[in-house]
Amino acid sequence: MEAGRRGVVGGALALALAGRARAAAPPEPIALRRGISLWPWFSLTREFPAPRTEYDWPPFQADRPVPNAEDLRRLAGAGFDFVRLPIDPGPFAAATGVRREQLFGTLTEAVDLILASRLSLVLNLQANAATHHYNPERFYGSVAAPLFPAYRDVVVALARRFGARAPGRIALEPVNEPPQACGAVAWNRVQAALLTAARAASPGITLVATGACGGLAAGLAALDPGAFAALAPLVFTFHFYEPYLFSHQGAPWMTDEPVYRALNGVPWPARAGRLDETLAAVRARMRADTQTAAADKAAAYAVTEAKLTEYFAADPDRGYLDRNLADIRTWADLYGIPPRRILMGEFGALRSDARYVAAKAPDRARYIRDVREAAEAAGFPWAFWNLFDGLGLMDDAHRIDPDIIAALGLTMPVRR
Repeated sequence: MEAGRRGVVGGALALALAGRARAAAPPEPIALRRGISLWPWFSLTREFPAPRTEYDWPPFQADRPVPNAEDLRRLAGAGFDFVRLPIDPGPFAAATGVRREQLFGTLTEAVDLILASRLSLVLNLQANAATHHYNPERFYGSVAAPLFPAYRDVVVALARRFGARAPGRIALEPVNEPPQACGAVAWNRVQAALLTAARAASPGITLVATGACGGLAAGLAALDPGAFAALAPLVFTFHFYEPYLFSHQGAPWMTDEPVYRALNGVPWPARAGRLDETLAAVRARMRADTQTAAADKAAAYAVTEAKLTEYFAADPDRGYLDRNLADIRTWADLYGIPPRRILMGEFGALRSDARYVAAKAPDRARYIRDVREAAEAAGFPWAFWNLFDGLGLMDDAHRIDPDIIAALGLTMPVRR
């Protein structure tokens, strides 16, 4: 009898401990697998020039490309299970009263349209660095930034409004590509404050944390996730555009690095082309540029030649991508984070069209396929950048690129 009693007591204790362990386990975050960003639906704003700080009304440009219900249905039909919706926080922070409520009402309509399309959703605040007032430095350069309280209020409003709207289908990513240095204390404090405020506003919504360094892999690898253990459910994210000489060739917005503007004809993988062919394409592009001074062209070409020589010598290919993503997988294993909770939140490459001098279509498709397969091999969900623009899946006529759909491992949807 005594042995039997000990067995009963021991079994009861084991069950109690098991129940306690189950109760202590953090809640599961939103399930993500294959996604795409929907910029510029709530971006491309109409702010007045300095010294004014307000926006025109309505604040978003009327001619920006916006997905419709049919587009969203086709994305779901192709095999995407979620979308990432970038939101410029500027208009939401600037607006008050009726106009603020109108803005949130418009956003709510978009959220409901996405959810009705059988897609889950990551809401992502993306401050505009090109704006003179409502920009990343003034919003979240530090917790002492002049607009940090207003920014935090927008994060809280999003968490409160959408936290219980569709349980298990909405996540909130408070900051996109933070500019602080890898491991910066200033960023750790900003992120902790924003995530804590969002969690207080919504106990159940999945939150998305990121590292500094523009949200790149190195920034996430420098982040200590233990600081956010009490904020579950939680997903971690990073962006991946390596190697930039391929993915950003021809990028007109990279004004601080003029090497990219004339860059074109860079192959993927590197062994699919030749250095002399790519340099000839760069020189041809520079000759066509009638706006840049000859001295500036010569300086840019010297840097371009050196960088491309390094590129071809390194011979980047699928193995290069795997090695880069291995750093994130090592970080995840170190901290016991399941790979399914690490989102490769952006990846892609510029396409060739009238506005951009970019990768040749077959090279672009090969690169996107290789990055996608490398992420999946590591166990990471992903979100392709973007639906529209120079890196987009669709053109201005809302036609889907079948080669990119195939590169993403998806099925070309039928258009009604």
